[in-house]
Amino acid sequence: MQATPAQPSRRPRRWLGRCLLALACVYLLLMIPEVAPPTPAGAGQQAFAWQRDAFWSSLENEFQNARGQDPALLIAEFHQTLARNWQFLSVLPATNLPPSAPLFDQLETNFFLLAPKAAACGPRIPLGVFLHTYAELRRQVKRQSEHWPMDSPETRARLYRSLYGARAALEETLLQVPRERFPAVVLGDDEPSATPSATVRDVTIHSGDILVSRGGAATSALIARGNDFPGNFSHVALVHVDETTQQASVIESHIESGVAVSPIEKYLTDTKLRILVLRLRAELPQLAADPLLPHQAASLAVSNALARHIPYDFTMDYRDHTRIFCSEVASVAYQPFGVTLWMGLSHLSTPGVTSWLAALGARHFETQEPSDLEYDPQLRVVAEWRDPETLFKDHMDNAVIDVMLEAAERGEKLGGNPWQLPGARLAKAWSVALNRFGKVGPIPEGMSAATALRVQRLKANHAALAARLREKAEKFTAERGYVPPYWELIRLAREAARNLPL
Repeated sequence: MQATPAQPSRRPRRWLGRCLLALACVYLLLMIPEVAPPTPAGAGQQAFAWQRDAFWSSLENEFQNARGQDPALLIAEFHQTLARNWQFLSVLPATNLPPSAPLFDQLETNFFLLAPKAAACGPRIPLGVFLHTYAELRRQVKRQSEHWPMDSPETRARLYRSLYGARAALEETLLQVPRERFPAVVLGDDEPSATPSATVRDVTIHSGDILVSRGGAATSALIARGNDFPGNFSHVALVHVDETTQQASVIESHIESGVAVSPIEKYLTDTKLRILVLRLRAELPQLAADPLLPHQAASLAVSNALARHIPYDFTMDYRDHTRIFCSEVASVAYQPFGVTLWMGLSHLSTPGVTSWLAALGARHFETQEPSDLEYDPQLRVVAEWRDPETLFKDHMDNAVIDVMLEAAERGEKLGGNPWQLPGARLAKAWSVALNRFGKVGPIPEGMSAATALRVQRLKANHAALAARLREKAEKFTAERGYVPPYWELIRLAREAARNLPL
């Protein structure tokens, strides 16, 4: 009798089929899109616009002409323009002018006119003369602003034109000077302080000082430029100096891990394209009553950071301190001592900026932006660190994000790859598990998987456009013999963006 061959079992096939079906269902569930972020109303203010393109071009033409000019004549013209600047500056200390005073317009224009002459003179003039003029302009305008209403649009526009504009003119000059003449630090006011101090990069910093910096990421560029008054800074940290050891540390809020305290050496090793040192005026009534107030504020910030975990606040709500974004580290520390920083709040109003920031988690568009802290009349500028490589990267990153935001204003949305959403959600689940043990995951605490994909898209698009812009900028320098100024970078970035999805 012939044996009947054994029939293969159907159970493994059924089990495999069910597993595949279950995986497919899980994948489809993970593909369900998140609820779209609400359409933001914005702050409802008028964004600033220079509207001086023809003037910028004329400055570049003047610089080109000056490079071929007779050196003796060029130096004479430089000193004549310099004398006019100091003529205007010499009037300010004895005055109490409104922000609309014509003198500020004259000072602004004359400093812009001085910059191309300083750049063209090269080693023929002491660079310190130009830097001193810049520092004095900033000092006098800041002192005048102590009497201005900080909630006035007129005040805000004047401070921006004078302070941001003077820095822009200075930096266009610095980028043209030989590297060996580039100043590592530009000093401002040596504001007196009674708090513990430490020396950092040849600058004496005090406990309670505020460090405003610019990171190197695409999101840093968006934070700096996504403002009704586009700026140069994206991050705020508070300095604490131990009164016994004189060791300096910083308190800051990181997107990845929230509020933390770290040695200043670690702070300096993180990517920083520029750092500005700010200090409260010693003559403020609160400091006159208690000169150690800044140290007490910094000590309170350290205690709070070490006492509990404080997550990062992606919504940018400066009133709610259960979560804290970087600017709040400083404002929250000083608030209990009667010092309210950001006397003029930041506004984000244009549809493109607010749409992109909303896609990254922002919900509050009247807030405290890092760049705007410099305009607070309660603060003196102590020093600013830069170097030529990172400064030019800063300018290129700004140009790239400005052109990307032009696309945003035309209606371009900031989206992520939907096919990557399941993987991003699994990464988010892993991150949540790590967060419970005090560790950092691939997706920051408080950031959704879909938002992480939008950040990834922003970084990728920014990097692609920046690479194209760098090639064009290098070609520009090779052909013309000088570094492209910012308005040329914008033009080149627009060319580079053609046929490139943003």
